[in-house]
Amino acid sequence: MHFDQKNVVTENSFIRNSESMLTGIFGTAEVTPFWVADMDFVIANPIKTELQRLVDRGQFAYEFNSQGVFNAISTWYQRRHNLTLASDNFVQVTGVLTGIALLIRELTDKGDSVLIQSPAYHQFSKVITGTGRKVVKSPLTINNGNYEMDFADLEAKLSAPDVKVMILCNPHNPVGRVWRQEELEKVLHVAEKHNVTIISDEIHSDIIYPGHQFTSLMALGAANHVALIGSPAKTFGMQSISNGYLYTENQELLEVMRNLTESLYIDHGNAFTIFATIAAYEKGDAWLDELLEYLQGNINWIWDFLREELPDVRMFPVEGTYQVWFDFSDTGLAGESLIKAFGEAGFGASPGTWFDSEAKQFARMNFASPRADIEQAFKRLKLVLAKPVEQAVASTKETSSSCC
Repeated sequence: MHFDQKNVVTENSFIRNSESMLTGIFGTAEVTPFWVADMDFVIANPIKTELQRLVDRGQFAYEFNSQGVFNAISTWYQRRHNLTLASDNFVQVTGVLTGIALLIRELTDKGDSVLIQSPAYHQFSKVITGTGRKVVKSPLTINNGNYEMDFADLEAKLSAPDVKVMILCNPHNPVGRVWRQEELEKVLHVAEKHNVTIISDEIHSDIIYPGHQFTSLMALGAANHVALIGSPAKTFGMQSISNGYLYTENQELLEVMRNLTESLYIDHGNAFTIFATIAAYEKGDAWLDELLEYLQGNINWIWDFLREELPDVRMFPVEGTYQVWFDFSDTGLAGESLIKAFGEAGFGASPGTWFDSEAKQFARMNFASPRADIEQAFKRLKLVLAKPVEQAVASTKETSSSCC
């Protein structure tokens, strides 16, 4: 797979290319889109081959193979993460956010609170409030150039009687931390102490870079207090053709979620989803290994460019995910002025305020794109940031995102 090759898809309705959304965010559609957490690469050949097999077959009668999906996921976790997950403990859902929403509805009552660690993936807050629950934030802190958990704050907030659930994002979106085992053990200890269930969103768990080790919360015990959520979407670029899955060893919760998804008829995927998922997990290792090497090259290029050409832009270490978190404080730009600068440069990063209302000087960039696109965008950004700040400070509308 040549990830450097530009894959031009002329007929598409990809969200990242939506002219109306780009214009709404950046004031122009002439932007290289780095704001959606998907990949600008062709999917792995085994997945394409399987999808083509289904098309060529020409028949699409009722077809269910959930157990095949669960076996493939279980084998993948064993092979890639040295973790044994029983295939009988999975429940299929239509997506990660669907699974989180269903869990929140079952584990809490209206008016209860759910804790997230900010800055946080912006859809978490929408899912929580959409179910009639309240958002409680435990801010991450910056120490020695990277983010870490504030365990004193975390315990204080999890001890509140109305906080029944915590959403843990590992690796963390948007800051890119891969939580260490000792950090996860502390989180689990606090959650158990206060009888809080952790929903562990591990959708980015396969995107891990050298020097870092992913540890699933499921590897640390406390079965009654953990529900894992995942999907092949981020790993294999299957956002529009994949389901999500829920895994728990809490048999009471498992039975409740299984009955709930069956009653809503969302416990299975269509044939494309089913067999693409199986192909990805059974035959996608080589493609993923090449992808990780390429993404690491993108990280290295961005580090070098910022150090040599844009030292006022601070980049946080990327341990996992294909998102990078920037601090533009030293440029003098924040909020509307920063978004305006992005629009002028055609640099389509996500505003930091999507992830935390206080993060006006921050931005998240998806770097799962050909390196040439990244290089050109950063060079344009350098030219814009070289201008006096007042030239970039034109008014623009506050933005938000209903996407990824």
